[in-house]
Amino acid sequence: MTKKCSTLTGVLSLMASAVLLVACQSKTDTETSKSKDVPWGYTGATGPEHWGDLSKDYELSKNGKEQSPINITGAEDVDLPELNLHNQESKGQVENNGHTIEVSFKNPKNSLTIGDDVYKLQQFHFHAPSENEIDGKTYPLEGHFVYKTDTGKITVVSVLYNYGDENQALKQIWDKMPQAANTETELSQPISLDDFYPEDKGYYNFEGSLTTPPCTEGVNWIVFKNQETVSKEQVEKFTQTLGFENNRPIQETNGRKIKE
Repeated sequence: MTKKCSTLTGVLSLMASAVLLVACQSKTDTETSKSKDVPWGYTGATGPEHWGDLSKDYELSKNGKEQSPINITGAEDVDLPELNLHNQESKGQVENNGHTIEVSFKNPKNSLTIGDDVYKLQQFHFHAPSENEIDGKTYPLEGHFVYKTDTGKITVVSVLYNYGDENQALKQIWDKMPQAANTETELSQPISLDDFYPEDKGYYNFEGSLTTPPCTEGVNWIVFKNQETVSKEQVEKFTQTLGFENNRPIQETNGRKIKE
């Protein structure tokens, strides 16, 4: 074989390897994407007890040691610092994503500062009945306000609701609640998180996870000790709109420290 032919063969071989590598990478990316898009739900074969078997990306939901929600009991009094919340009125969108009713703000300046970390509000959504419990008590509704730092740290602030008077802050969202899954509407007017959080902001604190797949751990949970009120009609409208109860069952604490 001549030197020229040898060089050409080498070039063709490198090109073939490159094509094969791209093809393999493409297959991997596609499989990963498909895995992360695996449908999940709250009933039947895709319900919470099956999440860990639906996808490798969801395995923490059955193998994790710091899963949420939990029954908050036996908290240790460590004199937690006051919450450093920065709330601003914002316009927003209300989405029925098929799993919950979720609100996204257009104003990016709503934040929570913990130490040197600034967590920015990403969205907030609701679960009925509640996911977290306090001393074994389940509440009719729970709101999860999801904050995230630029480096990916997550804190979820939880508001629990007791039956009582109609909640005026929720009414602004409920009036615009999309009835069909995967649809969204605009809020009629700007709203503020000040109207959603209790006046007394004493709280419980613990490490946990997201309560929906992929059930990522390392989530900092803040659960207000004091509850807001919600009417039975508001809870019924929420559940009827979704067509099911959307709460994940209580998970084992596995020795986690709960602080207050």
